Amino acid sequence: MTARALAEGRPRCAFIDVDDVRQLVVTGAAAPWKGREGRQQQRLGVTNACSLARNFLATGVEVVVADVLTPETCDLYRRELPGWLIVHMTVDLPEAMRRAASRKVWLTDDEFRLLHEADAANPPDADHRIQVDALDLQNQIELVAYLWEAPRRG
Repeated sequence: MTARALAEGRPRCAFIDVDDVRQLVVTGAAAPWKGREGRQQQRLGVTNACSLARNFLATGVEVVVADVLTPETCDLYRRELPGWLIVHMTVDLPEAMRRAASRKVWLTDDEFRLLHEADAANPPDADHRIQVDALDLQNQIELVAYLWEAPRRG
């Protein structure tokens, strides 16, 4: 939600949701936590999203990518899109479940909980880690936009 809203506020920007890219596999799809095949498809989703991003960037279109980061995918983004800002937004489990209830969820409650716990136990090496429980959507957008523009401000 934040990533898309951030992209909508830019002058010329694409939004890539990596879940949408991964769901292009319609037969034989495997969730990231479903063993070797799931991890392989997760990596494929990231590399495909990065290819799309590079194509947009080549034509002067900014890009915002939304994904559930892991240490492995964070490293892959760093290799595929060097110099990109990586912001890891976190939320406590009760708030995450409350927010998830307001939109279509592809995970069971147990899968959701396990992923949340895995993220807390082994967070990715992002440029910034933001706890967003107390931030409304507008505050989240403003904070990420500020971080995005920081290198340009010098």
